[in-house]
Amino acid sequence: MIELHSNLEGRVFKLHDLEETLGSLGYTIGGGWEYDQGSFDYKIDDKVGYQFLRLPFQAVDGQLDAPGATVRFRTPFLLSHKYQIGLDDQVHVGNVKSSFDQFQEPQDPDASFPKEYIPLGQELLREAEQRLLY
Repeated sequence: MIELHSNLEGRVFKLHDLEETLGSLGYTIGGGWEYDQGSFDYKIDDKVGYQFLRLPFQAVDGQLDAPGATVRFRTPFLLSHKYQIGLDDQVHVGNVKSSFDQFQEPQDPDASFPKEYIPLGQELLREAEQRLLY
């Protein structure tokens, strides 16, 4: 994980406005959101695992699944997830969880971030700042 300095950090926005603006730039709401926190993710690459620019946020007014929620940005960062190739080694016959959850555990959920993508991540962050702040 590589933290990035940003003028977005600490800024407050309506979640709906962020979804529209950042969605038009290619961001999606990260899958690990909760009622009080979440993130916008931009997938940079997926050749060996996944590389993302993540813009995390915290709810300051309302819950994320409720209309009118307001959120505050936290420190953006670049991250990599490297997934196992092949079958999930945590699957066991009779395991109820494996009957419903077909996704593999990450081989390295905090893999090193490829240096060649750092400038791209920084540029994507600047583009988001421009659209949201100016």
